Amino acid sequence: MSILRQRVSRARRIAGLRRRLRSELRAAGVEGPTPMAEICARFGERRSKPIRLLAVPMEVPGPFGLWIKTTASDVILYQGTGTTRFHQEHIIAHELGHLLADHPSDEGDDSMWRMLLPDIPPDVVRKALRRRTSYENEYEQEAEALATVLLEATVKAQEVSLPGRSPRARRAQTSLGDPVDVL
Repeated sequence: MSILRQRVSRARRIAGLRRRLRSELRAAGVEGPTPMAEICARFGERRSKPIRLLAVPMEVPGPFGLWIKTTASDVILYQGTGTTRFHQEHIIAHELGHLLADHPSDEGDDSMWRMLLPDIPPDVVRKALRRRTSYENEYEQEAEALATVLLEATVKAQEVSLPGRSPRARRAQTSLGDPVDVL
């Protein structure tokens, strides 16, 4: 297949995934500002399979998140320290993109993984951590495209505003319900 045909095929697949995601968001009743935890809960209910979110410290450089599929639930691990809440939402949206695009889940210090994720065999976690993190990978490009749609659909990218500098301005902004936590 020529490079042009490959690119056209990939663009069509991503466009189809975007349409499917928008349809899923409508069916789940997600509109406007919605935290990724709520989106995951709603998608989990629709699929009759919970999506568990686990914030864990991950080494940098390295992956910021990963998705592990089990028979009982889907587990999204995301960088729990050293980043902003907005970045964490993006990581979750990216991993949710893998799940929603029906990508294969990567399955595969035993004691640490058993402690953090007692329901997931350590070999499954090890394999997931070896996932290629390059955005040249077709799956990564698709997951990133879906993450963008998720964040746009939930208005996260448009909500970012820094709190006022004075304590009084911050209290006022908080009491007005500013949902963004970028600090």
